[in-house]
Amino acid sequence: MGATGPKGTVSPADVEAALAIKTKLDEEALTPVTIDFKPMVGHKFEASSLPTSAVTNKKELISYYKTMYTMRRMEIAADVLYKGKFVKGFCHLYDGQEAVGMGIEAGTTYDDSIVTSYRDHTWQYTRGDTVAKVLGELLGKYSGSTKGKGGSMHMYNAHNNFYGGNGIVGAQVPLGTGLGFAHKYRDDGGIAITLYGDGAANQGQIFEAINMSALWNLPVIFICENNQYGMGTATHRGSFDTAYHARGQYIPGIKVDGMNILAVRECIKYAKAYALANGPVMIEMDTYRYHGHSMSDPGITYRTRDEVSGVRSARDPVQLVKNWLTDLGLATTEEIKAIEQSVRREVEAGVEHAKAAAPPPMSEMTRDIYHRQGDLAPRLCNA
Repeated sequence: MGATGPKGTVSPADVEAALAIKTKLDEEALTPVTIDFKPMVGHKFEASSLPTSAVTNKKELISYYKTMYTMRRMEIAADVLYKGKFVKGFCHLYDGQEAVGMGIEAGTTYDDSIVTSYRDHTWQYTRGDTVAKVLGELLGKYSGSTKGKGGSMHMYNAHNNFYGGNGIVGAQVPLGTGLGFAHKYRDDGGIAITLYGDGAANQGQIFEAINMSALWNLPVIFICENNQYGMGTATHRGSFDTAYHARGQYIPGIKVDGMNILAVRECIKYAKAYALANGPVMIEMDTYRYHGHSMSDPGITYRTRDEVSGVRSARDPVQLVKNWLTDLGLATTEEIKAIEQSVRREVEAGVEHAKAAAPPPMSEMTRDIYHRQGDLAPRLCNA
């Protein structure tokens, strides 16, 4: 802002000029941009009815980029913390799959329920938590998302309808079906999204849950995050039928590019509208994880480094949003750099906060066992 008043002070004219500039920039940030994406594949859906493009703007893309870049940097920090022996137990990272989480969040609201597997750190973040609390939970600190008692696989934020973080392969799918039943029973206009991996796609409980959802027309979206490997087993070696979007048989399905946040967003919006009106939908997100299955898996004994780097260079979901911003002239290199520096500072501060935080006090050992537990103290084995 200029200062043209007496002795270099800000004058009313300066304020008006600054306001005019801001108004112009705000209008430019909301200027619509149409972006085409790879066609979706439908099962029991007419191909012509499925979205092929998305309308967005600078403000949205900046928001998506900042969130996705934060997801990426937070998972990289988790990798470093694990290798430094600050994280105890299992640790499954989500880098490479950010467009799935961001796209789902962009196509839903916190009134919709989400339940996922153990690859849940970034879900806790996008459902309203902070980087510091997520990393604190990884380190088993009392400041963590679930008081340091859940760890990597059991994060949770019921206030914003996030129900974990579940360590048993595929077990979250029936829970998601129950969440869908709750939405329908309450008639609250919400849907349930239950995510599972291609490695869990052959579990019997998934098909039982689909059957119940179809019988009762529940507003549930079953999402298979196909990151191409169930632990160290390629999809074609573990599943006779790899058309995961069509394995609901009698319920409709969609296969979408899970590395493109706008494709995911439009797919979710379409599926949500259908689920509310007609019942369950199955979606296959074609995605890829950069790390191994967990931190104990180097991730290169069943695939090559060239394969991983090839996907990263051709389909990286975070870089794709950055390219849209720069190639379409929506943001300058300086704007992007400022966002990245801000995110790095936030993550670095989160790391230091998590390291410095205290573990849960001993009094927490017997808390949260029962709903509305009150002063009930369970008898311990040495009591």
